[in-house]
Amino acid sequence: MPRYRLTLEYDGGPFVGWQRQSEGASVQATLEAALARFTGEAPETVAAGRTDAGVHALGQVVHFDLAREWKPQKICDALNFHLRPAPVSALAAEEVPADFHARLSATRRSYLFRILDRRAPPALDAGRAWHVGHRLDADAMHDAAQALVGHHDFTSFRATACQARSPLKTLDLLRVRRAGDEVQVDASARSFLHHQVRNLVGTLALVGEGKWSRRDVEAALAARARGAAGPTAPPEGLYLVKVGY
Repeated sequence: MPRYRLTLEYDGGPFVGWQRQSEGASVQATLEAALARFTGEAPETVAAGRTDAGVHALGQVVHFDLAREWKPQKICDALNFHLRPAPVSALAAEEVPADFHARLSATRRSYLFRILDRRAPPALDAGRAWHVGHRLDADAMHDAAQALVGHHDFTSFRATACQARSPLKTLDLLRVRRAGDEVQVDASARSFLHHQVRNLVGTLALVGEGKWSRRDVEAALAARARGAAGPTAPPEGLYLVKVGY
């Protein structure tokens, strides 16, 4: 039974998230329905990261098993036909060894968070960036972000409902940069806690507004309490960019 690795792009706006839910459309259920239509099978798909409702993906990785072999390009073409009109696109497919696992084999996950910090609301990027109607200090945000890089207890930056066994994570990269009217936050790690990136961004936004300093961020990290950090940034600015193996 061959195993396939699939790279997906999707707009998370219309979905309740990656994972199949009892109510609402999910990316997983949408993909599995498209697979069933062209293969006649009912494969279960496993993703590298279970993106939340409203979160987008530029390079989500999924694996699944099929009873027969298919040419990878045929899989992509057939999926893109059957996925329409859902905002999900199969970018690439390849046959992989049977022990490949989209989630467990991953060694790095990279995310991008987009903040549009101009007065005028977005017309083209509505639902695809967090709109903040005033200018943020991206340099101050980047400086404060460096206090969070490395191996830490990220209790202050995990969702209260996070099911991870340990709050200890190693954050390899947390970079803040300006790109025109956007502040972009890049984050990379082997794995993340639930809402960790969005909580980091919400906290750094306080620095960008001049309400917090780097010392405040350091104190929030040391407190090991969710209430000590900043708010959770909205999902529409977050993108799963790439998964490394």
